[in-house]
Amino acid sequence: MKIGILSDTHGHEMAWADACDKFFKGAEMILHAGDVLYHGPRNPRKADYNPAGLVERINNSAVPVVIAQGNCDSAVDASCLDVPICAPYAFVIVDGVRILVTHGDACMSDEEKDAWAKKFHADLFISGHIHTTVLEKRGSTVFLNPGSAALSKRADGKATCAVFEDGVVRIYEIATGAVLEELALG
Repeated sequence: MKIGILSDTHGHEMAWADACDKFFKGAEMILHAGDVLYHGPRNPRKADYNPAGLVERINNSAVPVVIAQGNCDSAVDASCLDVPICAPYAFVIVDGVRILVTHGDACMSDEEKDAWAKKFHADLFISGHIHTTVLEKRGSTVFLNPGSAALSKRADGKATCAVFEDGVVRIYEIATGAVLEELALG
């Protein structure tokens, strides 16, 4: 099983395209932790800001896409997409692995995330919102923030995405393909 994971594309078409082309080939599913199309008032627009192009790529994806609603995702955004934006979370079970995806703005603290993970018996808890990467295990749950594919707030400025494959979560730097962090679920 291979699942592509990203967050905070904020309308930047090539952030999606680069992640899909470089890391998500052969994936059974793509999970997006929100803030899909709109750049938001605090975020800059980079040269690849093209929400219409991003809509077209998502709508034409050969791989199923599951999206959790971010604080910048609106009803207008949802009306353009052929896949629903799930609020306040999406929950999927793939090959027996229980995955909870939320943007993170409605569930910010570790205590809140731990409570949600416990309620859903989540093996993998994915969030976005902060535009930085997190990969850690607490109890029986791995907590992942893939960072931002478009507008990184990491100290090194690296745009990132993640892949869950064969029980291991890996965070990748999109530009170079370097593995920045990895952690096994088991």
